[in-house]
Amino acid sequence: MSAEPTPADFAWMRLALEEARQALAHEDVPIGALVVRGDAVLARAHNRREVDGDPTAHAELLAIRQAAQAIGHWRLEGCTLYCTLEPCTMCAGAMVLGRLPRLVYAASDPKAGAGGSVLNVLAHPQLNHRVDVLGGVLAEESAALIRSFFARLRAEGQK
Repeated sequence: MSAEPTPADFAWMRLALEEARQALAHEDVPIGALVVRGDAVLARAHNRREVDGDPTAHAELLAIRQAAQAIGHWRLEGCTLYCTLEPCTMCAGAMVLGRLPRLVYAASDPKAGAGGSVLNVLAHPQLNHRVDVLGGVLAEESAALIRSFFARLRAEGQK
């Protein structure tokens, strides 16, 4: 795991949170992600499961796909993925398979997190790649956004 977040980590996570808020426009869980290489954003995405009717339309997967297209290769060398929630097993698996060097996430996911909370796919010793992980960057802001989304759905009797 990475030791301490940098000022750039906070700045990039703020952009990921902006992206997360866009998911609210179509009633998706407000999770945002971006892929950065150097000082350039290669990809930005937010959850689109509801609007696309696609269970794999997680912010992280969408951003990974865009980043691979932007660099013209499936290996995400030199990239960092910023995400507002700890990734699930599907997204963590994609990070390993894409050889992502580094992940920075905001809030932990005690129900489905695969970056160390429930499972640790990103550092599994039997896999051929491990991702350097830094969690907790702007965690409270991200968690509050997600909590308010689900509180509103419960108040409306939707979930």
